[in-house]
Amino acid sequence: MPDARALLRTLFDAALRAADPRIVLPPALPPHPPRPPHRCVVVGAGKSAALMAQIVDRAWPEVALSGVVVTRYGHAVPAGRIAVLEAGHPVPDANSEAAARAILAAVAGLGPDDLVLALISGGGSALMALPAPGLTLDDKQAITRRLLHAGATIGEINTIRRRLSAIKGGRLAAAAGPAPVLTLAISDVPGDDPAVIASGPTWHGASEAAPQGAPQSASQVAPHRAPNARPHAAACGEPAETILARHGIHATLPPAEALPPRPQDRFHLITTPAMSLAAAAEAARAAGIAPLILGDALQGEAREMGRVLAGIALSVRRHGHPAAAPVVLLSGGESTVTIGAAPPGRGGRNTEFALALALELDGAPGITALACDTDGIDGTEDAAGALVTPDTLARAAGFNPPGLNARFMLDAHDSYNLFAALGDLVVTGPTLTNVNDFRAILIEEERVLF
Repeated sequence: MPDARALLRTLFDAALRAADPRIVLPPALPPHPPRPPHRCVVVGAGKSAALMAQIVDRAWPEVALSGVVVTRYGHAVPAGRIAVLEAGHPVPDANSEAAARAILAAVAGLGPDDLVLALISGGGSALMALPAPGLTLDDKQAITRRLLHAGATIGEINTIRRRLSAIKGGRLAAAAGPAPVLTLAISDVPGDDPAVIASGPTWHGASEAAPQGAPQSASQVAPHRAPNARPHAAACGEPAETILARHGIHATLPPAEALPPRPQDRFHLITTPAMSLAAAAEAARAAGIAPLILGDALQGEAREMGRVLAGIALSVRRHGHPAAAPVVLLSGGESTVTIGAAPPGRGGRNTEFALALALELDGAPGITALACDTDGIDGTEDAAGALVTPDTLARAAGFNPPGLNARFMLDAHDSYNLFAALGDLVVTGPTLTNVNDFRAILIEEERVLF
């Protein structure tokens, strides 16, 4: 059996490689980009936007290229002819609004023989925020904060963001006029719904279900269709007003708007959470460990998810169900953390999941776990997530001085500080990609002593 900690990091690294824009973006670029005098304008938003723009700039030296993308603070890389801006995340700031205006200006005045290449990835909703008429940025910031603290899902949050925006929900594509828009997107949302990824700035059609699998080439994707997208409840018809009411938020929203169809546009998912999990599973097999993928779209309260997955791991360890050890349980998706009235400690959804998992496992032997955000930033912290070992709780209780009360720290949403004290944070720095949460729970064979 390989070292458990090292194996889990190997699986996480494999998942990150499968989502690396330097690997997945070049094959998705159209083989025949427009040549002078026709133009290609590159726009984009998300944690991967700057790196994706850099790749395009280097791949197309002969193209009349220009444009602007926005990414999170600390995620910028130079992109040659494409301007790179930085803005706030997860709550938009003034630079988010300025970036949205710059992106809309970049696509103005194009003709039908030009091309808009939209590079969209997770985080784009906050990074490119232009309030709808009658609203201010303060309005958007306040509602976003309240939704985050209420534990709203990403689909719910982005449904609201589309209603509050002058650029999301297909409005960026509409601003391109007759120019076709090719969107190359990295999915960070459960269900891979184009309307939810960065709140769908170039997507204005109803979601369509299609088989999962490797994405098609950009030239094969049908108009208004993501080839491997699945419907997501919060993006497929639930009114924004219903979502706000469910979370006890009172706000007046602009009226819903129907945009005209754009048959010239294409939308292509270049990588998804499922693809990263598949890569991690292959790495597990190479190490001699059977993988069991529980799903790429698990959602719910982080601590409840920790308890549930701990129960599955204990069932494997004790009874050999639903799989026999040695096995690694893999899952993706996005959990949520509901913050109460008291000021929270430090932590994100992955460290909170990990601490809840550790408490439920209660030192069970032979079970080690890793939970990380694939963008390298768990919530607003400088760690991607954390590792859990059979002795996590024992080391916490014995930490000197004066001992760490794991259950109290979970209730205080202070999981970051517990794992930091134990040296069990996983720190990668910004990965410049994002396919949402990655969780791996390794269950070793029970050793029988004679």
